[in-house]
Amino acid sequence: MPTLADIIAAPWGIEQVSGTPELEVRWMLEDLLEKPSSYLLSHSTDELDAALFERFRNKVKRRLTGEPLAYVLGHCGFWSLDLNVSPTTLIPRPETELLVELAIQAYPNQTNINALDLGTGTGAIALAIASECSLWKITATDQSEKIIEVAQSNAQLNCINNVRFGVGSWYQALQGVEAHSKQGSQADDKFDLIVSNPPYIEPGDHHLNQGDVRFEPHSALVAQQNGLADLRHIIDHGQQYLKPAGALMVEHGYQQGGAVRTLFTAAGFRGVISHKDLAGHPRVTVGYLA
Repeated sequence: MPTLADIIAAPWGIEQVSGTPELEVRWMLEDLLEKPSSYLLSHSTDELDAALFERFRNKVKRRLTGEPLAYVLGHCGFWSLDLNVSPTTLIPRPETELLVELAIQAYPNQTNINALDLGTGTGAIALAIASECSLWKITATDQSEKIIEVAQSNAQLNCINNVRFGVGSWYQALQGVEAHSKQGSQADDKFDLIVSNPPYIEPGDHHLNQGDVRFEPHSALVAQQNGLADLRHIIDHGQQYLKPAGALMVEHGYQQGGAVRTLFTAAGFRGVISHKDLAGHPRVTVGYLA
């Protein structure tokens, strides 16, 4: 059987789908062996047994189809967390960390904040905020039981216990929070902060046929009305669920900043501003309840 060094050096063809093929091979091995990168260096001459080698080859085959590495591994990093992912959820992306940063910065040194994450998916946003703000009360919702199960598994994986969950469409999910909460208490009627990364890609957008999104659930990507339907719903109904001076923060497409700001203003929010991601694109828009 091949050694770890042989496997890392072998031409697996992953360069066809990745700009960092050797690094991905290393990650697959680390995941398979449940060992850190240092192990691969110190045990480079160790042979991989037949069963593990076959599992490795299966991972490579999946990756060569273009399947995202996060799905192949079953987990990925976001913020300071390691999160389980599945084909029922979007893969958390670095640009979404901007939403986490803005949420935390909005209420510095405050401990009694009640926050809501709509469309939580893997739980990335809610759990990242919760990991930094352990005294906040955070409610995370999504449309299906299977998705919420992934988010709950991530809360357990990262030992986070200040997030409760609900299943349903956007704000309707708040009615089901009690059934999915170990704390057994219903969500408060009003929130200091609402955050969301909803579907915002327009149907028929050519990006849907490229890269990782080909494998991700389109229901979590695509929205009607030029990609604005879900954003409009969240913004139009946000005031009903916010406390006075509460904040609403949403992620959106890089070309949607102007349209989203218009939605905020029309819904009566003040102090509306779009914040740019690391690529310089308007990515998160924030508004406050008047």
